[in-house]
Amino acid sequence: MVRLKDIALRAGVSPMTVSKALRDAGDVSAATQARVKMLAAQMGYMPDSAAQGLRTRTTKLLGLVIPAITNPLLSRVVLAIEERARELGFDVVLAQSLNTADREESCIRRLLSRRVDGMFIAPVYRMEPDAPIYRELLARGVPVVLLGPPAPFCGGFASVDVEDTAGSQMATEHLLKLGHTRIAFLSGPQAAPWSRARFEGYRRALRDANRDVDERLVFQAGSTSEDGAKAALQMINESCDATAVQAAHDLVAIGCAETFLAQGRCIPEELSIVGFGNIMLAEYFRVPLTTVRHAKFRLGLAAVETMAQLLRGQRVEARHLPAELVVRASTGRREVLSPGS
Repeated sequence: MVRLKDIALRAGVSPMTVSKALRDAGDVSAATQARVKMLAAQMGYMPDSAAQGLRTRTTKLLGLVIPAITNPLLSRVVLAIEERARELGFDVVLAQSLNTADREESCIRRLLSRRVDGMFIAPVYRMEPDAPIYRELLARGVPVVLLGPPAPFCGGFASVDVEDTAGSQMATEHLLKLGHTRIAFLSGPQAAPWSRARFEGYRRALRDANRDVDERLVFQAGSTSEDGAKAALQMINESCDATAVQAAHDLVAIGCAETFLAQGRCIPEELSIVGFGNIMLAEYFRVPLTTVRHAKFRLGLAAVETMAQLLRGQRVEARHLPAELVVRASTGRREVLSPGS
């Protein structure tokens, strides 16, 4: 193992000068810095990050807890966080909660044991108003940035998310402008704030059009394609007369669309469908999906910017990134058949 004094011996300077040169200290000449860094690279010197952490009381590690790396809404968020954190000199330690509260707590405790400087957490949403592990994070003063809207159990932390209500309202308004008045809504998980926000956008658009929410058109779904397929079968079994479907999640919309297509329904001629998230599959689905673009990469960058502010001891506010409607082939104008046709 190459040590500072080994480099110092080769360079003909003191170990302290080597240390300063590798840290770009201002009292070491540029020529000496260049020579020391060249020798360090040639000799294969690797800095001891643990020792540096003891001196600076930082580890240059950031924790990242997400449900699963396979989640299509989070892959680009993770990419952005890792890339931007690296530019700032941090490494990112990834943990997967698999969307269970117990595993989430275990992930957070493992990251605490590694003395991370801060954490990004996509929360496992729950109905309970309190979660001990989040209370502990607050008590410890750990810098935390939530990837998604806060809930009562995690309301004391900074957050970055998308304007869910406004985005959902745009989607409903799009369907109304196409002449659809019987619009079914497939909601997300009951405990998720983003699900409630997207339903609120749907409700506001109907209210602005002087229409009330018809509870017979609201179906409890979730966030997977299987959930969407189940909701579609329920619509069929209940002889739902909707001419359009708005889903709170792209995967739900795609599962719903697959089921209706298998039943011989034409999209969008007989049924228009809108999702939320703009995952990659949405664009390449066999009927490209109209959806609300979720600014995934920008959300990751915003999360790191917020974390950097927290680490500098600055006050931060929740950040809501704008949503954008992406119109594709899955929505079309409602055709009103004339009597006798």
